[in-house]
Amino acid sequence: MGREREVPKQQQVAYTVEQLIAVNPYNPDILPDLENYVNEQVSSQTYSLEANLCLLRLYQFEPERMSSQIVTRILVKALMAMPAPDFSLCLFLIPERVQMEEQFKTLIVLSHYLETGRFLQFWDEAAKNRHLVEAVPGFEQAIQGYAIHVLSLTYQKVPRSVLAEAINIEGLSLDKFIEHQVASSGWVLDKGHGRGQLIVLPRNEFNHPVLKKNTADSVPLDHITRIFPILG
Repeated sequence: MGREREVPKQQQVAYTVEQLIAVNPYNPDILPDLENYVNEQVSSQTYSLEANLCLLRLYQFEPERMSSQIVTRILVKALMAMPAPDFSLCLFLIPERVQMEEQFKTLIVLSHYLETGRFLQFWDEAAKNRHLVEAVPGFEQAIQGYAIHVLSLTYQKVPRSVLAEAINIEGLSLDKFIEHQVASSGWVLDKGHGRGQLIVLPRNEFNHPVLKKNTADSVPLDHITRIFPILG
C-alpha cells in the first residue's frame, strides 16, 4: 500500500481555523485555536485578518481570557498590512481601557506616524520599542514597502535623503537597496545629480496626474449628438 500524502502542518492549521470560524465564530471554545493561529501567522509570516478579528470579538465576550501578547502581535501584523485599514479595524474591537496599556499606546502612536507619513518619527519610536516590533518577523521590510508606496504616490523624482529617511536605510545598504529596485521595480537614477541623488520613480496616476483619465474630456460622441438637437 502506498503511503498517504501528508498535509503540511501550516495548511492543516489554516484549514481548521477557517472551518471553525465558518461554523460558529462566536464559540468561545475556539479561542485557544485562534490564539495558536496568531502565533502561527507570526512564525510563518502569513496573515489572516478574518481570523484575528474573530479572536478580538471573542475577547470582547471573554475579557478575562484576553492575552496582551496575542493582541500586541495582532496589532503589529495589522500595521504591516498598511495601507489597508486593518489596524483601525482591530483597534475598534479592543476596549479603551485595554488601549491605555503602554504597549498599545505605543502601537497607536506608531500607526499615527505611518498614516501621516512621518517616517523619521516612526523609526525613532520603533527603535525605542524593539521588543514589540522585532517579535514579529518581516516587520521592517513590510513598513519599508509601505513607505515606498507612499513615496510613489507623492514623488516623480524622490531625493536620496528623503528615501533614506522613509525606509531607515543609509550608506552602502541604501546603495544596494536602490540597485535592487532599479533592476526589479523600474526605478531610474537621475544621472544629472551625481551618485544617484535623485531617483525617478515609475509613473502612476497619483504622481503623474496626466495619466489619470479625465472623465470631463471623454464625453461619448453619442451623448454630444443627442445634446445638439436640444440646443437647436
